[in-house]
Amino acid sequence: MESLPIDMNNPAVREYLALTRLQVLTPLSLVINIASTLICGIIVKPSIGGVSRLRPTAISPNAPSIGVYIIILYIMQIGYCVLLVLARKQETKKALTKAVGHSLVFGNFIMAIWAITWIMQWFLVSTILQGLLLLFLLYSNIALLIYHPPVSSRPFDTALIHAPLRFFFILPFMLLFPLNLFITLGFVHDPTLPGSDPSYSAWHVWPVFGVVLGTNLLGLIVVVLRRDIVWTVAATWICISIWSLRPKPAPVYFTVIACTALHPLALFSAEVYYRLRKRRAIVLEGNDDHPGLYRHQTEQERRRRENERGPREVNDETIWS
Repeated sequence: MESLPIDMNNPAVREYLALTRLQVLTPLSLVINIASTLICGIIVKPSIGGVSRLRPTAISPNAPSIGVYIIILYIMQIGYCVLLVLARKQETKKALTKAVGHSLVFGNFIMAIWAITWIMQWFLVSTILQGLLLLFLLYSNIALLIYHPPVSSRPFDTALIHAPLRFFFILPFMLLFPLNLFITLGFVHDPTLPGSDPSYSAWHVWPVFGVVLGTNLLGLIVVVLRRDIVWTVAATWICISIWSLRPKPAPVYFTVIACTALHPLALFSAEVYYRLRKRRAIVLEGNDDHPGLYRHQTEQERRRRENERGPREVNDETIWS
């Protein structure tokens, strides 16, 4: 068979082929993810929400609330797939192929398999899958922020690449991975059953409290430093989904309620501080001798005086100094 009449080592050809593969694999992985989630969440009994109710933990969420979160995530990914086809700018193509690449494809396949392992109650396998998902999405988000940061000149990149990847990452980071891990470790208890300990001691409250507090504090740091509205919305949503399902131990319950208010407040405070600082930075002092204002005029005056004075005499002692 004769070789193809194209240079496979050409960077432009390789980029085109990489983008073409993503245009096929990303929608396919999304369809498989949606199909698996729908079947495991609606048709199969016990469903995804049913298993969550069978194994209550201190951070078990309200299933309908998380279901709406996932539906919005699917809609955002559909926008990402549209951008894959319509992308024309070179920076956008590089962000799609090099920063995100196959991480989102693997993420969708992992979520599809995770839904099956969850309803089968293979919690150790589901925890490992959520850990892999977290690593893939963490890599893509870091690569996007470092090499392809969001800029105002490319709003579609921000809305259709950065936002879906960030929204997807926060789900396993703040909820799914800790939830699977706690169930695997046996931090499960139903205080509504007769004879149950009302102190929630079987839930191992303080380790769970530490994880919830730590993830939310890290999220608050990101919100303050980057003024990240996507992280604010996603983290607030997950906090609401956790405290809206009761009963909950008091340390966890009050922590997620407090973080529900703190995330929007942190975003608002960071935005106000940034705008005030920016406004203060562009105000110049009313000093007539300010060198930045009159440097050009001073330079012209100096040259005029030198021309009037004529050429300077060369000093043998200072010419080589």
